[in-house]
Amino acid sequence: MQSNRPLPRIHDRRERRPADLFKVEQVDLEFSNGERRTYERLISRGLGGVIVVAMPDPEHVLLIREYACGFHRYEICLPKGRLDPGETALEGANRELQEECGFAARDLHGLGALSMAPGYMTHTTQVVLARDLYPSRLPGDEPEELEVVTWPLDDLVTLIQREDCSEGRSIAALYMARDLLQRKLV
Repeated sequence: MQSNRPLPRIHDRRERRPADLFKVEQVDLEFSNGERRTYERLISRGLGGVIVVAMPDPEHVLLIREYACGFHRYEICLPKGRLDPGETALEGANRELQEECGFAARDLHGLGALSMAPGYMTHTTQVVLARDLYPSRLPGDEPEELEVVTWPLDDLVTLIQREDCSEGRSIAALYMARDLLQRKLV
């Protein structure tokens, strides 16, 4: 199920400081034992993000295949994105679902928040479960059409063993949703 789409061509690379999405901050610390260290952390400039576990039926989830610039390859992951000003996590999740998968949801539940790397990042992502889906598309900001993949929720082991599925937030969100659904907590 690998993508046959050719990778984008890299024309240039350059270091950017300050960055649009994050600012880099140095923090001089002294611990209770007197040890001093300087840490660097990325301060999020946005409102946070959402990641959507969208279920077209009780057994499956919708995944997308999109270009991941960090690894310069296509990754399979959950739909996700930044929150817009004034937007709640549930509203943002429903918008991202429409932009990236072509569906909206009548039933949305927040499952919690994930941080990617709390040792050096302040960014958090809200996990939202979306059910009772219906076709609805909004224009998105992706540079190309995203491929939507339906995956059985009870086969996460096969999914995470794939070379093109390494995004930690997606993996954690899928396990969160599966476990809460199995315990009938949502």
